[in-house]
Amino acid sequence: MPARATPPLPAYRDGNVLRWLIAYTASLVGDSIYFVALAWSAQKVAGPAEVGLVMSAGALPRALLMLVGGVVADRFGPRRVVLGSDALRCVSILAVAGGIALTAPALWLLVVLALGFGVVDALFVPAVGALPPRITSPDQLARVTGMRSLAMRVGQIAGPPTGGLVMGLSGEAATFAVAGLLFALSLPLLFTVRMRPLGTQEEGATPRHGAWHDLLDGLRYIRRHDLIFPLVVVGALAEIGLTSTLNIGLVLLNDARHWGASGYGWIAGAFGGGAAASAALLTIVGWIRRVGLVLPATLFVACAGMVTIALVPSLPIAVATAATVGLAAGSFGALDNALIQAVADPAYLGRVTSVVMLTMVGLAPLGYPVVGAAIGTWGVTAVFIGCGTFACLGVLVSLSSSAVRGAELPRQRSAGAAD
Repeated sequence: MPARATPPLPAYRDGNVLRWLIAYTASLVGDSIYFVALAWSAQKVAGPAEVGLVMSAGALPRALLMLVGGVVADRFGPRRVVLGSDALRCVSILAVAGGIALTAPALWLLVVLALGFGVVDALFVPAVGALPPRITSPDQLARVTGMRSLAMRVGQIAGPPTGGLVMGLSGEAATFAVAGLLFALSLPLLFTVRMRPLGTQEEGATPRHGAWHDLLDGLRYIRRHDLIFPLVVVGALAEIGLTSTLNIGLVLLNDARHWGASGYGWIAGAFGGGAAASAALLTIVGWIRRVGLVLPATLFVACAGMVTIALVPSLPIAVATAATVGLAAGSFGALDNALIQAVADPAYLGRVTSVVMLTMVGLAPLGYPVVGAAIGTWGVTAVFIGCGTFACLGVLVSLSSSAVRGAELPRQRSAGAAD
């Protein structure tokens, strides 16, 4: 009688995944602390316009080079690129910390640091996004996606107050140093993470063509894929319609309703709490039946909730609605990403991830000034309704694609299943 196979551990109990998660979280917290140190150092030596220049200096190379970062990840392997990126960030930030400790921060130094950080981020983001399929089995991808979303929330919540505390106690140099040390902490953990072989190509085994050829090849692969292409389009519509409006519009909505700073804090906190809850649920559950239909359903709830926030006159109802939007939008984003990673060819993972992330760090921020100007012209309510309707186009794209409607996440085989 054949021995029954031992089922694999869930991702949240897998030491290999947990080492990656701790390293990723340390890097994210370091990232948040770095931005606190950069902003505070800039305002010490320059006016508001120069502070804006410093803070936005990294965004341009990050957006322009993101697709190139995907090519690099596929050529050299995502772990190598992540290790190299974190090492570069560690060395550069510690060097700036040392320079600031010896003399006052200079505006040119902060601009150079921000530009360099943006270039390295363009390499880091696609590579770290391509890692999950290499550190866990396909049936655990949804859980790892949920764990990654939780790590991002931890970075957003823990980083700024930690940076502010260090800044208040020890100054700019110490704050930069703490960020650099957190990047350094991630390096030994990443070195110990085991990579799973994917398909027939190992890390660094991508056939050598020109970078431009590889980039176009990756874009053609996405365009021709029955499932990845509509999922990328749906994700982009959601980012443009929801993220831009929520990030900018909530501030202006709060001002129009006269709910005060505490009101905005409650709404933003409820949204973040809902998103964190969705990540935790996905981490625990790990698999959802008929995810191709759950995906447009969660997006529709998020769109409807965003419209509702602009219509309700009561702060408590707005807070409850924001929590629902966070739960639905967080679930949609995690499931969309998990499906893409589950079906992407290993040889194209970096390039696919770079396109997905470009919609988040490239397209969504472009909508900020548009949303602000539109609210100034037509008012908060009209813009929230319009943007919610626009994001709902993603629901139509999902339902019009038979590949999306029938999509399923990989499922763990039963322990006694025959080969």
